Order: sequence, then structure tokens, then C-alpha cells
Amino acid sequence: MAYRSELPVLYLNPLEHGGKTFIRIWYKPNPFVSKRLKEASWIRYSKTYKCFVMHRSNQAIEMLHRHFQDLAKVDSRYLHRPRRLRPEQGAVILRESGAGTEPLEKLPRRPIVRLQPLEYGGKTLVQLSYPYDKVIYACLKRSKTARWLPQMQCFVTVTDSGSLLTLLSEMEPVAQLWLAQAIQIRDMALQVRLWEQVYRKGDGYLSCPIPYLEKLYLLNYSLSTIRTYHSLLLRFLNSYKERGLEAINLFSEEEINTYHRQMVQAGTYSCSLVNQSINAVKFYYQRVLLRHEVRLNQVERPGRPECLPHVLSKQDVAKILSATENPKHRCLLQLLYAGGLRIGEVINLKITDVQSGRNLLLIRGGKGKKDRTTLLSQRLLECLRAYYKQYKPKVWLFEGQAGGQYTVESIRNVFRASKEKAGVKAQATPHTLRHSFATHLLEQGTDLRYIQALLGHKSSKTTEIYTHVTTHAMEKIISPLDSL
Repeated sequence: MAYRSELPVLYLNPLEHGGKTFIRIWYKPNPFVSKRLKEASWIRYSKTYKCFVMHRSNQAIEMLHRHFQDLAKVDSRYLHRPRRLRPEQGAVILRESGAGTEPLEKLPRRPIVRLQPLEYGGKTLVQLSYPYDKVIYACLKRSKTARWLPQMQCFVTVTDSGSLLTLLSEMEPVAQLWLAQAIQIRDMALQVRLWEQVYRKGDGYLSCPIPYLEKLYLLNYSLSTIRTYHSLLLRFLNSYKERGLEAINLFSEEEINTYHRQMVQAGTYSCSLVNQSINAVKFYYQRVLLRHEVRLNQVERPGRPECLPHVLSKQDVAKILSATENPKHRCLLQLLYAGGLRIGEVINLKITDVQSGRNLLLIRGGKGKKDRTTLLSQRLLECLRAYYKQYKPKVWLFEGQAGGQYTVESIRNVFRASKEKAGVKAQATPHTLRHSFATHLLEQGTDLRYIQALLGHKSSKTTEIYTHVTTHAMEKIISPLDSL
């Protein structure tokens, strides 16, 4: 791999410490590189090893690439250097051509300005909050739409889309706007600008067609699905931007099939992502362009591997919950396990959804926008009452320090810290608690149909996967080797 000589290079090396694998970052002394490393929240300087280190994960490496996009190159060739003549995982020969490379270049990382609703004087405004920065402050002072509110000691703007579009144009050179979950955008032109503010708009850049998003909203697709479809269609369009949008709109089924075949051959995308891309592109041609003569239902789809879910033992779950000292954090994790909830369902819970009189928890607008009820543990109810007396949330069951809904990333951070503190080595995420809930119920003898209803699965086949990971009745089966 060759690098341009004018840019410094960061070399990534494996580092073993305390039974865990980290990444050691080595580079030739450079004050600008050192300053940028200190600005990265996921990177720490180790006094023991006299170097900068970070956790070894694909996300951390990707963040490092983006963080140094304009300053240095990241070389990870030594990170994956084989230690044995016969590698345990074998070898994969990937396509040599540029197929599968990212057609969208992201801008260097910029400070975040958070937008959240603010009630003031009987009106709903949009509050702008950010870690103090002279450049951002000066930009907001010059803004045509933002104004300083002395009573609340913050900058605010009104809630109409025109003002937010103006603010976005003013702030784009210095900061990135981030919307709180409580703010819902109905103007598709504004939504496109917000989602695409992270990309570098070079020559020929193709933005996502607004009718595409309007159609998705009209058909009541979830926001997460719309955002996923948007990013995947954007990638498809900009892979052929030199041919222009009119030519892309006339693509044949074979050209679309070739694009997705190249994604598979690139070896860097999961089968799930490729299938989502096929759905996103298919929706564009069939539902927006009305190209029914193109039989896109014949597009080749990669077979999705049938992976078993990760499940924690009851002992590991107890360790994680016991290691969580903060009452709010403990209730969050208990809800994930005690009711089999998804992260999004937890943060969307309102105080009125806890129906203690019926020992039920009401889940509104779960996956697929379906309502359901699930178990409300008595032990959890006691913890929730103690939490409520201490924190006194107003609307949402779990609210952030500045009010409003709790965030998904905060729950992930809470789980990660509790798991590490508990010393649990098993691979797990917050969603693993949902898998563990279903598996432990099955091991207790609960009927699969009830588990399906509690989890909110549309098909019983989805729930049946837990029969493959449960130890229920497995202990009674004797291996033929033991009977010899």
C-alpha cells in the first residue's frame, strides 16, 4: 500500500494488555498529529507503554480514518500480520478492481451543535447547545436566524424549515447539526440536507431525490428504514455519478445486478447490507420511477447466513446488573432483560406505559410500528419506584440530564461499562439481554407462543431460533460416545 509522501502516516500495531487486545498507534513525531490524537475521545495516552492506544474494533478504526482524513494516512497492515504459517481462519481472495470502494467521501470531523426543543413563553423553540467554541459562537452571532436568549443563556431559533435550512448553510463550514429524537422533520428538502451534511460534495455529486423520501414517508416506513434506504440509494447513485441521473434512471436490471454483485465480491459488506441495498434501489425504480417493465424481483440476493444469537447465562446477567450502581442505569438494563425489550423501545417508554396495577408494560410503536404488552417484574417495579422518587422524570420514563429522551448511544455505553466492571468476557451487546430473556424463558418451560407474543415477533419461525441455543432438555441427551 503506497502513501503520498507529503502526509504523515499512523501505523496501527496490536497490543495485548490484561488479557485484552488493544491497538497501539505509532507515528513519527509530529505536533499536529499529536494534537489531533488528543482531541479524539476514544483514544488514550498510555503512560505504561508511552504511546497512544485505543480499543481494537472496526468502529474505532473507521473513526480514526475519518478523524485524520485531511491530516494523515492510517496504515493497518501490521495490525493483521499473521503470526502462524497456517492461519486459523484461512484466506479470502477478494476482487482486485475498485468495485465495492466507497463512492462517497466524508468531510473531516467537525464539532457537533445539538438541536433540541425548548418551551419558552408559551412557544416551542429550538435550542442550540455545543461545547464552547469561539468559531461556532462567532458564526451564531452573525447568524440571520439564530438569536441569543439571555433568560435561558443559550442560542435559539424558530421551528420552521426555512430558518433551519438557513442555519444549516451558515453552520456547515464550521460544525455539524445534530437533531434530538424529539424533533421530527417533515420537510424532505431539510431532511436530505441534514443527512447529507457529512459528505463532501464534489463535481457531479448526486443528492438523494426528494420524491424518494416523500414516497417512503407516505407509505409509513419507519425513520430508521428511511435513513438506511437513503444512504444506500445515495451510494448507488454516486457510484455512477459521471453518467448523470437521467442515464441512471434508465439502467437495466443487469446493470443493477452487476452493482450488487460487485458489492458481494468486494468482501467488505454483510449479506444483510447488500440485501437492504437491493431493496432500496428496487423501491426507487419500481415505486418512484414506476419502472415496472424492469423485473427487479429477479435481482440476485446473497444467501443470509443463519447465525445463532449470543446468549448470556443467568449468572453473567446477574453480575452485569449487580455491577450497575446508578439506579437509572440499573433500571435501563433490567428493562432490557426483564421484558425482552429492544433499545429503541426502552427510550420510547413513557411514565404512563408502566401499568403496575396489571403487572404489564405497554410497548407502543415497537418494530413494525406494532403495540404489545410484556412482563413487568415485581422486582423491577420496586426499582422503578425508587428511581422515580429520586429522578422524577416528567414525560419519558428515562430522560437525559437536560431533559428529553435518553439516547441509544448512552444505553450502549452503560452496558459496556457494566459488562467490563462485572468481568464478563462473553461477547454481548444490550440486545443480547433480549436474546437471553427469550432463551431463559424457554429453559424455564414457557410455551414458545407466549414468548413470541412477549417479543413482538410476527412469525413463530423468528422465535424458534431460540430453540437452537437453549439447554432445555439438552442435558438429558447422552452422547453415544459416553455409552461405549
